[in-house]
Amino acid sequence: MIKPLVNLVRGRPVMAVFEINLRCNSRCGYCDLPLNEGRYEMSRDEIRRVFTGLYATGLRYVFVQGGEPTLRKDLPDVLDDLAAIGFGLCLVTNGTRLTDELVARLKAAAVSISVSLDTLDRDRYKRIRGADQLLRVQAGIERLANYPHPKFLTCIISEQNRGDAAAVAEFARDKGFASVFGAYHWDKGLYGKADDDLKYSNDDAIAVFEDLLNGDLIPSGYYRRYAEDTVRWLSGKHLGRCDAGRYSIAIDSSGNVAGCLGHEAAGNLLDSDLPTILKQMDHDAIRKC
Repeated sequence: MIKPLVNLVRGRPVMAVFEINLRCNSRCGYCDLPLNEGRYEMSRDEIRRVFTGLYATGLRYVFVQGGEPTLRKDLPDVLDDLAAIGFGLCLVTNGTRLTDELVARLKAAAVSISVSLDTLDRDRYKRIRGADQLLRVQAGIERLANYPHPKFLTCIISEQNRGDAAAVAEFARDKGFASVFGAYHWDKGLYGKADDDLKYSNDDAIAVFEDLLNGDLIPSGYYRRYAEDTVRWLSGKHLGRCDAGRYSIAIDSSGNVAGCLGHEAAGNLLDSDLPTILKQMDHDAIRKC
C-alpha cells in the first residue's frame, strides 16, 4: 500500500472530488454540470470497492459532492464506508436537506461540511440558485451550531451577489464557519454556464475580493491564498499549474476520472485502475488550462 507522502513527492493524487450523484434540487445559473439526466450512479458496493483500491494508491481525502449529495438515500452509509476505509471526508452540500438525523450521522463519521451560500437575500438567492430555498439553508446551518468538525460556507461571487459578500462572510464568522469565496467562471472548458445576469466586469469582481482580503474577512491559510489567486486571475496574471491530475482528481457518479471537473474523462474506475487512467490523462491540456 502506497503512503500519501510518497504521492506528494512523486506528484500523484492524494485527494479526489467525488460527484456521488448528478441529481440536484437547485437550478443554479452558473452550473453547467449534466444534472438530472438519469446518469448511472455507482452502487454502494461499487463505491466501496473503487475507493478501497484508491486508498491503496495513496489517496487519503475525498470531497463528496453532487449534484446535491443529500438526495442520495444511502449517503450516510456510503460516508460511513469511506470513513471506515480511512479517508478524511468533506461533504459539499447546498444545505437544503440537513436534518438532525443526518447531522448526527455526519458527526459520528467525522465529516467536514461545506455549505453553499451566495447571499442572505431571499430574492437574490432564488435568482442565483433557481429555487426559493434560503430559509431551508438557514435552518440547516442552525442545525450545525454545535458541529464539532470543520465547517465552511462557500460563496460564489457573481454580478447578482457581489454586494453581499461582506455580509455573508460576517454571517459565516458569527455561525462558527470559515468562509470560502470563489468567482463565477463561464465558458471555461466544461465548467460554468454563461448567464448574462450573473456575468460581472473583472474590475467589479476584483474590488469585491480586495475588500474581503483587506477587511480580514477570509481566514488565513489556503482559502486566503485562493482568494489572492482569484484576484491575480481576474487581473489577467499568470497562475502556476494547479493540482489537477497531479495531487487531485475528479470522479463522477459513474466512476469516470478526469484531472478536474473542467476536463474530459480519461478512464473509468469500474474497469481500469487509477495508475492506468493517469497515464491516459492529457496532462499537456491540464498544464495549459
